[in-house]
Amino acid sequence: MAGKVKSVEPNIADLCNGWLKTYKLDYKLEQEPLNDSIDRALNEYYSKSGGRGGNRPDAKLLLQDKNLKYYPVLIEYKGYKDKLVKLDSDGHVENLNSKNKVLYKNIKDYAVNGAVHYANAILHHTAYTEIIAIGVTGYRNPSGKLKHEIGVYYVSKRNFGIGQKVDDYTDLSFLKKDNFDAFIDKIHTLSLLPKELDELKERRESEITASLVKLNNDIYQEEKGLGENDRVYLVAATIIATLGVPGKVAPLDKSDLKSSTEHGNRDGDIIIRKIEAFLSEKRLPKEKKGLIVRTLTNTLTTDNINKPTNGESQLKRVFSKIIDDLGIYYKIGLTTDFTGKLFNEMYSWLGFSEDKLNDVVLTPSYVAKLLVKLVRVNKDSYVWDFATGSAGLLVAAMNEMINDAKAKIKSPEELKVKEAEIKANQLLGLEILSNVYMLAILNMIMMGDGSSNILNKDSLRDFDGKYGFGKTTIDFPADAFVLNPPYSAEGNGMIFVEKALSMMNKGYGAVIIQGSAGSGKATEYNKKILEKNTLLASIKMPIDLFVGKSSVQTYIYVFKVAEAHEKDDVVKFIDFTNDGYTRTNRKKARKNLWDTDNAKGRYAELVDLVKFGKGKLNIFTEKEYYEGHIDPKNGNDWNQSAPVDIQPKLDDFRKTIGDYLSWEVSNLLKSSKGEDKGLGKQ
Repeated sequence: MAGKVKSVEPNIADLCNGWLKTYKLDYKLEQEPLNDSIDRALNEYYSKSGGRGGNRPDAKLLLQDKNLKYYPVLIEYKGYKDKLVKLDSDGHVENLNSKNKVLYKNIKDYAVNGAVHYANAILHHTAYTEIIAIGVTGYRNPSGKLKHEIGVYYVSKRNFGIGQKVDDYTDLSFLKKDNFDAFIDKIHTLSLLPKELDELKERRESEITASLVKLNNDIYQEEKGLGENDRVYLVAATIIATLGVPGKVAPLDKSDLKSSTEHGNRDGDIIIRKIEAFLSEKRLPKEKKGLIVRTLTNTLTTDNINKPTNGESQLKRVFSKIIDDLGIYYKIGLTTDFTGKLFNEMYSWLGFSEDKLNDVVLTPSYVAKLLVKLVRVNKDSYVWDFATGSAGLLVAAMNEMINDAKAKIKSPEELKVKEAEIKANQLLGLEILSNVYMLAILNMIMMGDGSSNILNKDSLRDFDGKYGFGKTTIDFPADAFVLNPPYSAEGNGMIFVEKALSMMNKGYGAVIIQGSAGSGKATEYNKKILEKNTLLASIKMPIDLFVGKSSVQTYIYVFKVAEAHEKDDVVKFIDFTNDGYTRTNRKKARKNLWDTDNAKGRYAELVDLVKFGKGKLNIFTEKEYYEGHIDPKNGNDWNQSAPVDIQPKLDDFRKTIGDYLSWEVSNLLKSSKGEDKGLGKQ
């Protein structure tokens, strides 16, 4: 009986470490420290076998390129054939299964999977955003000669921490000082196809939902004395304190919190100081910085949350949970409405019934993107939202503006200036609820700090159309308006639309709103709106669009600003109840939204139909698209549908007679055959 194959891992380690020594690289073996932040990150992260901590790559380095940027390099050795890498059906390193459960066996058994796992620890717990993960394995061939295989993967914010294969290599000489710059140039040319990026983003976003559920339940069940506002503020404070500014402000680490009772050095005091440093470096206006700090201080400096129990404060425990459960998702820079997901999850299980917050229903990200496209946002737009929630609509607008800038501006320096201008001066949002306002600020900061003009004001009573900070005497030159208002407001929320459009001189507006606003509940507001603006389109949305949050029928109304509606103006009435998506509301489901009928194509065609008209009909039929008219003096005739012609035509009569005669002939033939068979048996 043949003996068990013996691992050649010691030989592989000896071979590779010998190369590193020859290249004169300062490498560290598994027990040796590299630097404090990397060592702590590896110790904090889940171990290869599923426990806490104890991650020890076989070798690790910190290499610097020509631009003086540092790249952690993590190397894992194995000693068996076919143990280099385990990929999933999409060709990605398979460290998670389809239900987002960590596959510890793959991480433990395969060299690349282990290295990518370690790389995610660094992405999660440090300020490094680009890591090189290397797996090496080997075996002896029948003649006893040592053979080796190398897998080199790039793990970064750009690929959401999943990792991309760089190239095939036969040794590690690409790490040599003379070769490293060329290697870095190569990894920066790696690109994922848009479809791959979408799939990876979707996978990470489904993980976020599961992590948020876990986090909220942990805090709710285990941390007593924290109200819902406290939970929101603790998440906001933790994220801001741990974002850091490269080279300027170090991210706050769990080990920085000492659970001290010394006044001025309590955990809350330390977090506040880090937040102040971060906001100062981000150059937030002084008034806004003061408002954020004051709001968060009320929660962070209370005695109970800072009082140590068994040597650890409640604040440190909650801070640690937030980093552990959410850290990697905001570190890798997902351009999703992250805080929108956070907010929805926080309030979904708290059981509000009469609370005003029950009226806050956040817009799904794909609907936010639709609204932004309907108002024709581009790099030069000035976009505002009068009930901004967690800023999901403004995030969508900012992304659309930056994408347009990238497509049209070919000078890197000009593009950089334009992106800064978009974030600082071309977005404005208003939110009256202070805890929701804090989420909006947090969301825009995480998306690159477009938070300058997010205002904690009542848009109906306190807003005069001016910039909020620094330029308080200058009108915001809005030419694009997007809104998902609270439906409990006057006219189901059309009061916000009337005010916003009255303060604009040009451009487009789009609101997603309860359908009754267009059929009687907002008649006076609608008539007033049409005195100065044109209704371009009325779009009937799916009844389950806000499944789990609201079951009302919603419509999107699209307006052209500063042109009074005339009775002969054509309005495009579109039945979009089949938008191509199937939705469910299962609390523990990994995913509750599926593209089952060309949803992407339908959303794109909808935008074209509103912009260009009937000539763009392709997926939709004339039963779903109807061009009609409204009476601008009426105000309750906005929800029309294509007329159904029930009068029979001559062709219908002919078809009916033809069908009947065919049926008669068929019966006669069957009867005849039956008689023939009967005769044959006699």
